[in-house]
Amino acid sequence: MEQGALGMIVERDVEVVMRDGVILRSHIFRPEADGAFPGLLLRTPYGKPEGPYERFVRAGYAVVTQDSRGRYASDGDYVPFTVENTGDAEDGYDAVEWLAAQPYCDGRVGTFGASYNAWMQWQLAKLRPPHLKAMCAYTIPLELTEVDYPGGFRPGRRIKWWMTSMAPDLWRREGAPPPHTPEEAREVWDEIEHGRWLGLMPWMEVVRHLPKRLAHYAEDWLKEPAREPWKFAEVHREVAVPNLDFSGWYDHCNGTMAHLGLMQKNGRTDLAREQTKLVIGPWNHPGLGKRQMGNIDFGPAAELDLTDMMIRFFDRWVKDIENGVEQEPAVRYFTMGTGKWHAAATWPPEGMGEATYYLHEGGSLELEAPGSEGADRYAYDPQDPVPTLWTRDLFTVPADRRQVEARSDILFYRSAPLAGEVEVVGYPELVLWAASSAPDTDFFARLVDEDPEGQALEICYGMVRARHRNGLQREDLLEPGEVVEYRIRLGATACCFQPGHRIRLEVTSSDFPNHDRNHNIGRNDLEDVEMVVAEQDIWRGGARGSRLVLPVQG
Repeated sequence: MEQGALGMIVERDVEVVMRDGVILRSHIFRPEADGAFPGLLLRTPYGKPEGPYERFVRAGYAVVTQDSRGRYASDGDYVPFTVENTGDAEDGYDAVEWLAAQPYCDGRVGTFGASYNAWMQWQLAKLRPPHLKAMCAYTIPLELTEVDYPGGFRPGRRIKWWMTSMAPDLWRREGAPPPHTPEEAREVWDEIEHGRWLGLMPWMEVVRHLPKRLAHYAEDWLKEPAREPWKFAEVHREVAVPNLDFSGWYDHCNGTMAHLGLMQKNGRTDLAREQTKLVIGPWNHPGLGKRQMGNIDFGPAAELDLTDMMIRFFDRWVKDIENGVEQEPAVRYFTMGTGKWHAAATWPPEGMGEATYYLHEGGSLELEAPGSEGADRYAYDPQDPVPTLWTRDLFTVPADRRQVEARSDILFYRSAPLAGEVEVVGYPELVLWAASSAPDTDFFARLVDEDPEGQALEICYGMVRARHRNGLQREDLLEPGEVVEYRIRLGATACCFQPGHRIRLEVTSSDFPNHDRNHNIGRNDLEDVEMVVAEQDIWRGGARGSRLVLPVQG
């Protein structure tokens, strides 16, 4: 036990015994004061953090961070979230109840954490620990398939996550050579392995380089794109406490937004249904609450103190302090282009209209349908894919798309300069009529805000893998040359296109290494190295007229 700054007592690697006798180890950060305090629990597979938790402690909470089973200081065997019944639900339940019983805790407990740590909260919440009062589980998608994308693999994020976040501790446990910590692994990745791994073929080869405890789970994940072990539709029905969720327009895990609507509909109690909250800003996965993403500064209004918001939320539902949280809207979202925050009762907001922009010859995007039918063609070569524009850490950002304008494998469609504002809120959709020379291929749609000076700011995107156009449970290969309708839902956004700006749509067939390349061969791209060029025809006008449908205000 040691005394930390600001009157905080710190205890490290405290043993917590689970129901099956396995010992998990926790750090404790609590006020240096007499009495008992509400507890806050963070469970993680990433190595329990050392803080900073002073603000929570000053606010009168005892904070516990815990290594999950089979990770870092905790005993037992690690089972990843790619399967059902990992044991994390039971461990989480036991940890909550253990914390509630400690002499420094008054019996009231909340949980918090992002991403994988959020998934762990949902798992324990479904078992309804008696002393759990509220949770802040944020930025975890509704389905495992959203962590990658339907029917495909995101090598940039996935391989780095395996190699730098999940594998090092398992290598240590197996007695394998270093790296044994995420810090060591990230250094190796940056200096040596980044290029090697992203040039690997076939992708299934990566499994051979993973720790034994992780390898077969990773192989199953790659081989079964329809695997859906999370079953949140069942989880929400059991959750009895409110949740505070954060998300970002550029967060690859912003499928977390769907939790709100399902909790409002299916939550077990009135409290869970009526007091679950969602805050969405112009952020990416590691940049929640920040004003600057990549090279874009969204202004001071975009910067939020998420710790303060969590404390207020926990003060209301863990401490039962009437501070007005219950009167606040279910959704707060930031509109890019205006820098303003808006409130809504649900996500997406109800009562939105539609504006339909049709693809025209010559690359124009217009509100009126073309008078005649035609097609635009480009060649997609998987050996020369469109590069992903993102950070060195491989997180998506609002990139300036001028960097790829010279490429011949992207079709650009632009509106005329806008006479007035066009405020898009929700999920844009591209109804795409397309033909390919290949039996399988990909199509990407990207919405871009092009200002009068030419800056082309990425707003959101979506994609479809042709063989899974009718769902992940089946594979429907293409007849070469057959014109097929695709409906591509783009990511969630709130963006106001200003007068003088242009609405731009980009259509292409790759985004590498954010997404694996479709080899255009109609076989398993993860196990096959053959690649062929695909000729892609995008149709416009007539009965096969491609169109961009925007959810708009007014």
